[in-house]
Amino acid sequence: MLLALSWLTVLPVRVSTVDRRAAGRAITWAPVVGALLGVVAAGVVAGLSALGAPPLLTGFLVVGGLALATRGMHLDGLADTADGLGCYGPPERALAVMKDGGAGPFAVVTLIVVLGAQAVTLQSVPFGAVVLALATGRAAFVLCCARGVTAARPEGLGALVAGTQPVWIVAAWWVALAVAGYFVAPIHGPAAVVLALALVALLVRHTRKRFGGVTGDVLGAACETATVAVLTICALAP
Repeated sequence: MLLALSWLTVLPVRVSTVDRRAAGRAITWAPVVGALLGVVAAGVVAGLSALGAPPLLTGFLVVGGLALATRGMHLDGLADTADGLGCYGPPERALAVMKDGGAGPFAVVTLIVVLGAQAVTLQSVPFGAVVLALATGRAAFVLCCARGVTAARPEGLGALVAGTQPVWIVAAWWVALAVAGYFVAPIHGPAAVVLALALVALLVRHTRKRFGGVTGDVLGAACETATVAVLTICALAP
């Protein structure tokens, strides 16, 4: 849990030893970190709304705050993955584009759509939906690191955590989130989690085919994809 907080937030938590076993456990606890971030984000939304802030301003301020709270890692991964999937050439070429660090047109458009959708929906969903969305986003890490999923590179975060999650842990988290979604919105909550699951599974399948496996960037892209999926579906609930 300490390693998960160290990786996924800006909290000054230090961990002396980071090996594959510890990294796998950190991925297992990642949805809890997401839920904690969700509680804080939902509280900020409620506070700004009470002060009379316009809904869109509230949404963008909270999205920006979440980016700061997570060092922007997931957004960086989303941008790099979008550019990697958008380029032509063999897997080596795509991985080189992702590692380059620049933001191409695919990255820019993807960030605008995802961040804009998050900002618009944050104000229109209940407190619990924000918590559910951020927890589901981090549960995407667990799915990306399920047993049998390989890393695209021999080094990096992907190589450290790929294949570390037993199937029962993956299933347990997603079932628990679907059940939690029922208490957020009886129909839309579970549906949002199922949609997020499907999108992340498709992303993992496609990146394995395109890159030869997952990377740390793919984990970030999966996180943001699942988060925006849950927020969008929950925003449609009456």
